[in-house]
Amino acid sequence: MNLMSEAPKRQYSEAEKAKVFDGEFFPHIDSMYNFAYRLTFDEDDAKDLVQETYLKAFRFIESFQEGTNAKAWLFRILKNSFINDFRKKSKEPAKVDYQEVESYYNSDDVDKAITTDLRIDMLKDMMGDEVSTALNTLDVDFRTVIILCDLEGFKYDEMARILDIPIGTVRSRLHRARNLLREKLRMYAKTMGYIKKS
Repeated sequence: MNLMSEAPKRQYSEAEKAKVFDGEFFPHIDSMYNFAYRLTFDEDDAKDLVQETYLKAFRFIESFQEGTNAKAWLFRILKNSFINDFRKKSKEPAKVDYQEVESYYNSDDVDKAITTDLRIDMLKDMMGDEVSTALNTLDVDFRTVIILCDLEGFKYDEMARILDIPIGTVRSRLHRARNLLREKLRMYAKTMGYIKKS
């Protein structure tokens, strides 16, 4: 199903485009960034994904129907862009700029004690939000339905349109995702001694 061909096309003047962007699209930019960050786990990648989404929204604005759910429309574009980028990147070999790495480690500014403990520092910062940490360990399909439903408040029919799956699949995936998240949090609670191990 092609997002850009669902709605009948309407011609917008430049002033109308600006009005739609300011009134319908820009109010959702924070939610868009949060969704993008939960998918990518990287600030720069999330910003790039949001920028790409808004560029596509502008390019295909004739396909958007004013008065419909702009947030769902934008989320669907973002989700499709993420999937396309993920597929493209998964086919590319990993790239490392060895010159940059070597220059960094050979510089006088490197503190050997700091560079060896980077993983510990990262994990320490991540442990502040157990729910977020558990959510981030879920497979992207399960993580996405929880974000859309429980964090962003989309209804099942809206989620089905965003994800291009039947409502029944949305319900079952959300049920499974919540169970997986609950189990991860239960394991964390046992590890931390909040509940007794059985």
